[in-house]
Amino acid sequence: MDRLTAAELRELFLFEKLDDEQLDWLAGHGHVETRAAGTPVLIEGEPATCFFVLLDGTVALCRNLGGQRVEVSRSSLRGSYFGATQAYLELDQPTYQMTVESITATSMLQFDADEFGPVVRTWFPMAMHLLEGLFWGMRNTQATVGQHERLTALGALSAGLTHELNNPAAAAVRATAALRERVAGMRHKLALLAQGAIDPSVLPSLVKLQEKAVERVAKAPKLSPLQASDAEDEVSDWLDDRGIGGGWDVAPVLVAGGLDVEWLESALAPCPETVTESAVHWLRYTVETELLMNEIEDATTRVSTLVSAAKQYSQMDRTPFQVVDVHELLDSTLVMFGGKFADVRVVKDYDRTLPSIPAYAGELNQVWTNVIDNALGAMGGSGTLTIRTFRQDRHLVVEIGDTGPGIPAEVQGRIFEPFFTTKPVGEGTGLGLEISWRIVVNKHHGDIRVESVPGDTRFQVVLPVEATGP
Repeated sequence: MDRLTAAELRELFLFEKLDDEQLDWLAGHGHVETRAAGTPVLIEGEPATCFFVLLDGTVALCRNLGGQRVEVSRSSLRGSYFGATQAYLELDQPTYQMTVESITATSMLQFDADEFGPVVRTWFPMAMHLLEGLFWGMRNTQATVGQHERLTALGALSAGLTHELNNPAAAAVRATAALRERVAGMRHKLALLAQGAIDPSVLPSLVKLQEKAVERVAKAPKLSPLQASDAEDEVSDWLDDRGIGGGWDVAPVLVAGGLDVEWLESALAPCPETVTESAVHWLRYTVETELLMNEIEDATTRVSTLVSAAKQYSQMDRTPFQVVDVHELLDSTLVMFGGKFADVRVVKDYDRTLPSIPAYAGELNQVWTNVIDNALGAMGGSGTLTIRTFRQDRHLVVEIGDTGPGIPAEVQGRIFEPFFTTKPVGEGTGLGLEISWRIVVNKHHGDIRVESVPGDTRFQVVLPVEATGP
């Protein structure tokens, strides 16, 4: 087994300040390893068992992003080190953070991490306290600020959801109050029947008329404001010609229910002329009641849809790792942003043939939230947000684009760094995209990238179609 002498070790910049005793320990515990060109030295994700110092040759440091080998850097500097670089920290089950490959034939000095780590802690106790404090302080700060980032985003979405829920809820309350008045009017009509004010013999005709009106309301066509105004004028004139009072008030209700002049002529033909006015007002109450019940149904359905979307977004009552349809996740996130889309055009270009994929659904929703929120902020509340999905080899791609001013080329390489932000002080923590990167890359073994020019910024989230393990 080849070893270096203490004198040879002192020539390496990493060890040049050590004393003779320390160099002797290194000389006795480190041995020289060689690798042929094109062979790996260590593999990302495997247990970090060795600390390496490059003696000769060239190595490449690579990351696995979306199942593809991406070279981060390469070095031929004698004394460069890699592998268990955090051996001095007492971490549980540390792993290699990168893959290192020999580009040329290489020779390296190798130390066992279980031996190297404790001796470094013994030699440099004060430095270890400083390094450990820095490491854990940064990790705790990142976790705390990351949690704050999530809570801030959730708070903004909750405010928007509350606003979205308030509109249909208020509509349902108003419609219920109006319906109560109409039902009271129907009870008054029944009282008139009981008193004999309306000939009981015409009651079957009125009931049939009511049933026809209900069917007509369900099929009522959607009219433009101009079409509705013209139809109301026609119905009002028709009512006036027959001496039926309040035509200006009755006509809008009948038209809203799809009851035009032609329908009224046909439906009222079987009724005696003496009860035509009563029949028209009977129709008005029927149509108003149906329209109000439809409004209540629409409002409560909207509330139910929002609650369902919120449940889908939060993944409440669901296992963290599951097979999901990304389109459902995207739609639930868009619903949560509903209140922020007032002047934003949302375009969805989904490839519905894409398969469901194994994923941490709740965390992917956090990714969509971060990227969409940034896009809305960049556009200043107006523009076009485009959500596109497509397949790329063995991966599914979610592309989120905006028409904002773009990300300057000089900072595009830094946007996924912790605490880096282009927002003014106090408006961003710089962790939203970093959190998204960790979710996509570390937890889903995918990739997240950005392309940006003024007026066209696109974030692409690349996810493996097949499971790589939770």
